Amino acid sequence: MYRFLLTPRWLALHVVVLLVIPAFVFLGRWQFGRFEERSANSERVTANIEAAPVPLERLAAPGRPVREDNRFRKVTVAGTYDPSHALVVRRRPQEGRPGYYVLTPLVTGPGTAVIVNRGWVKAGATADTPPEVPPPPAGQVTVTGRLRPGETEESSGIRERSGLPPGQVLLIDVDRIGKGLPYTLVGGYVELTEQQPRPAAAPAPVPEPDVGAGGGLNLAYGVQWWLFIGIAVGGWILLIRREVAERRAAAAKGSEGASQAEEAESAPR
Repeated sequence: MYRFLLTPRWLALHVVVLLVIPAFVFLGRWQFGRFEERSANSERVTANIEAAPVPLERLAAPGRPVREDNRFRKVTVAGTYDPSHALVVRRRPQEGRPGYYVLTPLVTGPGTAVIVNRGWVKAGATADTPPEVPPPPAGQVTVTGRLRPGETEESSGIRERSGLPPGQVLLIDVDRIGKGLPYTLVGGYVELTEQQPRPAAAPAPVPEPDVGAGGGLNLAYGVQWWLFIGIAVGGWILLIRREVAERRAAAAKGSEGASQAEEAESAPR
């Protein structure tokens, strides 16, 4: 009855099922891995945002990149702004509006400084129109903000290009920005959240990062792929059972027809 399973058509179906199962297992495991990775990242970022601020020098120094574990950690740093080397970062929309981030070096000591992202300003009338940027306060200030690693093309997905208007960049690439400055920059930059003394006018603050659902979609996709395994196996078994039932019904019908023929032949004429 089950010899049909060895026919070419059914052998092809067996191969498809045997290939699909490990593929779905792999895809499910990959999604579960992404879920764990994103959940851990979400928890780490949330903890860093909620932690009490620490002095910048505890987490960053010149020539030392910011560790991933310290992303968005709140830090404090004191110094004086250097508006002569200020920059704006193009293509940084906020709340659905095009605009720029405002970068200003904060000189923290002899020969050292840190880039401070003072916030967001709206774009000018045209792409080449300089945005209106409130000046930084003069004199000594104390900045509190979120510590961020410098951006690269690989980490941001943004490609830097030449030919931009003076004072404009596309990436907060600390190493690249530091090459044109008269002091050494701390690895990473500070995204300002609070400043003392408070300025009369300032760029709009950059919102806190959206930590999302911690990979909840990846978990759902992982469960979905593994459910597909059950569907594939269940469908395979269902097809076999249906084929068996059809063959049994055909065999029973054939036997019934043969019996009726024998009865007809043996009946008296």
